[in-house]
Amino acid sequence: MDAQENALMEGKLSEEQLTEAPVEACDASESNAKPRNYKSKAEIVERLKEIVGNGENPTKEELDHLKTTFYKLHIAERESKQKAYLESGGDPDKYVLTPDEDEEVFKAEMGVIKERRAKLFLEQEAEKQENLQKKLDIIETIKNMAISPEEANKNYNAFKELQQQWKDIKSVPADKANELWRNYQLYVEQFYDQLHLNREAREYDFKKNLSIKTQLCEAAEKLATENDVISAFHQLQELHQQYRETGPVAKELREEIWARFKAASTIINKRHQQHFEELRAKEEENLKRKTELCEQVEAIVQGEYTHASDWEKQTKEIIGIQAEWKKIGFAPQKMNVKIFERFRAACDSFFAQKAAFFKNMKQVFNENIAKKQALVEQAEALMDSTDWKTTSDKMIALQKEWKTIGAVPKKVGDELWDKFLTACNKFFEARNATNAGTRNEEHANLDKKKNIIAQLKELATGVADDLQAKVQSLVEEYNTVGHVPYKEKDKLYQEYHEILDKLYNDLHISVAKKRLDNFKNNLKNVAKRGEEALDNERARLMRRYEGIKQEINTYENNLGFLNASSKKGNSLIEEMNHKVQKLKDDMELVKQKIKAIDAENK
Repeated sequence: MDAQENALMEGKLSEEQLTEAPVEACDASESNAKPRNYKSKAEIVERLKEIVGNGENPTKEELDHLKTTFYKLHIAERESKQKAYLESGGDPDKYVLTPDEDEEVFKAEMGVIKERRAKLFLEQEAEKQENLQKKLDIIETIKNMAISPEEANKNYNAFKELQQQWKDIKSVPADKANELWRNYQLYVEQFYDQLHLNREAREYDFKKNLSIKTQLCEAAEKLATENDVISAFHQLQELHQQYRETGPVAKELREEIWARFKAASTIINKRHQQHFEELRAKEEENLKRKTELCEQVEAIVQGEYTHASDWEKQTKEIIGIQAEWKKIGFAPQKMNVKIFERFRAACDSFFAQKAAFFKNMKQVFNENIAKKQALVEQAEALMDSTDWKTTSDKMIALQKEWKTIGAVPKKVGDELWDKFLTACNKFFEARNATNAGTRNEEHANLDKKKNIIAQLKELATGVADDLQAKVQSLVEEYNTVGHVPYKEKDKLYQEYHEILDKLYNDLHISVAKKRLDNFKNNLKNVAKRGEEALDNERARLMRRYEGIKQEINTYENNLGFLNASSKKGNSLIEEMNHKVQKLKDDMELVKQKIKAIDAENK
């Protein structure tokens, strides 16, 4: 591709250059063939062997595509192997990349191709220099033929042979092509202008050339409807080459036919330029999207993750981002490698941190395994014990300690748990079998106590003679019944004391009222014995009042020293509270009796 085509690809040609400058045939690297889709490294290696074996001269684009695809597959394969190694518990410090046979073959075949292309390039450059000199010689010869009409007429046949030789000579150095063509065209036209004697031959050539150039114009104009812009551009280069090789037309038609061909070329060149501008815009958009993905991975790398589930969640996020990356096309060439290296560095950093975390977690796992193994050994040492109470406490303590130990790998954890559970179950099953009789007795006691509570509830709902005596009898019977099942103990205790509190409360009120009424009725008989008798009774009641008060103080002081943290302590406190309440009720009754005496004395 010459300098003007490079300028065209970079959007640097002016409007005048686009229409004026003929374009040299495009280099093979500008091929418009779609790249083949390779699914494995083996397929790529096979294609390289095919190129070498057949002596092909592949385009630069195909070689770049082969190289890019190979290393994309190669890196993905390498990362997959490393990830599998680490996830299986491998030591990151000991991971070693294994030699890859496909990569060795790839490098060898690519080396042969590059060496062959370099040699071919040198040969082509040498040939172009030879072709340049040949065409310079042709131009010089035609120049000498066109110095006069006589020379032109005399050398007409030789001139036609030189034109054919010009066509047969192919490529020349790109930087010389346009100047060479302009000089050739100049002296060819001068030759025809000098050609007077052989007018019929000249007119015939002009007419033939006009027909050819008209067909070339039509072909160029038709390319404006070609869907494949790249193909249209390359076809235009061929048309330009043919236009150059075609001789001049009549002098009055030269500008007209060239303007037509130039106008058609301008349309194709503009479409070609627009295509690459759009391609560059797409590459810039791809760069923007890839930069955003780099930033997402880098943000994930900066995070702090303390659990394996956190790392797995972020790993899925990274893999998702990598999948999205693969869907995005190339970035601009100058940034494509840099942005990929940035992305890969961020991903590598994440997986390195993940590997370090799991390495540390492996150490923690080993410590937890050792702790659980120690508990298994302790449980197995106790599982045959018949010291039911002491061993039960120890087994329960081991179970509580087990819950405080962190996680271990599932397979090992399941094995340890099975051993631990087996040992615990063996002990508790033996204890339960031994205590089966005790449990039956406890269930019988439960039924008895529930029956007593039912009788107390029945007394609370009706009016019965000797209520206090009946309640006291049931209480004494309840206290003689033995232990009940442990899980029923609290519920039964609460139900029993609730009904008992209600009965005592009702009982104290009714008994106190009856006693006070009886006292008042008997007070008149005491009064008949004289005022001194009432005073003596009042003095006795005052002593009784002070005695009860002192007794209440004693109980309340004692209550302050009791600890209610245990069931037994709580039961004692409630019993003393009942006694205090009964004393207070008795003290209130004494107080009411004193008031009754004072009322009688008035």
